Amino acid sequence: MTQRRETSRLAGDGDALFVPLLLPPDTPAISDTRWFWVGRGGIALSQGPPPGEPPVHFVGMQGTVACWAADLEPADPAPDAADIEFVDLRRLWGQVPDADWILAGRAVQLVEWARTHRYCGRCGAETKPAAGERAMTCADCELLAFPRLAPAVITVVHRGDEVLLARGVQFALPMYSCIAGFVEPGETLEQAVRREIREEVGVEVGEPRYVASQPWPFPHSLMIGFTAEWVAGEIEIDPREIADAQWFHRDALPSIPPPISIARRLIDGWAAQA
Repeated sequence: MTQRRETSRLAGDGDALFVPLLLPPDTPAISDTRWFWVGRGGIALSQGPPPGEPPVHFVGMQGTVACWAADLEPADPAPDAADIEFVDLRRLWGQVPDADWILAGRAVQLVEWARTHRYCGRCGAETKPAAGERAMTCADCELLAFPRLAPAVITVVHRGDEVLLARGVQFALPMYSCIAGFVEPGETLEQAVRREIREEVGVEVGEPRYVASQPWPFPHSLMIGFTAEWVAGEIEIDPREIADAQWFHRDALPSIPPPISIARRLIDGWAAQA
């Protein structure tokens, strides 16, 4: 099959229901294939498999279209640059439908998981795909390693017509966002919300209210969004994590994250509640 970029055509299938599967169904149920080539600093969409025999992972079915991910390492044959374009996953957002972008993120996470679990974390022996489930199993001690997923809470803290936004020390641009952090072992999500807000900006909030969640493949997180009302305390930042934090009026918001992020959804949702 001639390998050529098919982003526009593939995007046309984006409304079909996606079902994650470990193995493809019987051939009569498959009308077409789509491939996510992961490597060279980005991801490319194609109808056909890449050259050579790279590791591949079945992602699932989008309607009757079978979706695959291929791990292209530097030693693999380079595809024709005129036919295939590798795009950073962040840049891909907005170029394809949201459903396709989420699929691409899933492909990237599966490839990265397989790359980083080639050897057992307990005894160091080589691993192989486990039978019947999405896991790698150790050939010697039989330890199972499932795809890594790091849950993180992200919260928009509000006080009347004001919202508390912070600029992380790692932000390359002067952008303000919601308070976020990873869930610690043994914590509930609500406990993580309160702890992160207290640690990063020094204030106390009431009962966190769940809003939405978002898979975040940078590299393997699940962002769980909340809203919470301020109840006490003045802003006192943790300088190791936060460069600045302020209360902003809903009519005078600073530079905030783009729509790709659940942070923007949380901020926009609060601002719309006039």
